[in-house]
Amino acid sequence: MPSLNLPPFDAKVKHAEGKALIFDIVRRRYVALTPEEWVRQHFVHFLIEHKGYPQALLANEVQIMLNNTAKRCDTVLYRRDLTARMIVEYKAPEVEITQAVFDQITRYNRVLRVDYLIVSNGINHYCCRMDYGENRYTFLPDIPLYTEL
Repeated sequence: MPSLNLPPFDAKVKHAEGKALIFDIVRRRYVALTPEEWVRQHFVHFLIEHKGYPQALLANEVQIMLNNTAKRCDTVLYRRDLTARMIVEYKAPEVEITQAVFDQITRYNRVLRVDYLIVSNGINHYCCRMDYGENRYTFLPDIPLYTEL
């Protein structure tokens, strides 16, 4: 797997039936090791270990209904009252972060109405804070610490 612009972590990788699998600490099981999953696991560990996000408030592959179609948010951070606070969308490292990627995450946000949106391909990370009063978002210079949310 490629090197990412994220801190390394002790990835638990195994092979079964000819496939590489990586342990997802949020879902507590092994999942297929795809380039996007490689980014997700690095980013989740980064949030927990370096930004102080509580693992118990993170969920991966969260299903939502959008226009009568089931969609999946890559990672959702919840508040302690279990309302959604942040959506994180991952792309494989070779996938460029474009307006179409932001359009995808903003569509998901029509359902969840979170405070923060993050998009990462493991190389570039973009975080924005939603301002529903002004109907806009502001890009932040860095991924905030959990205590700064």
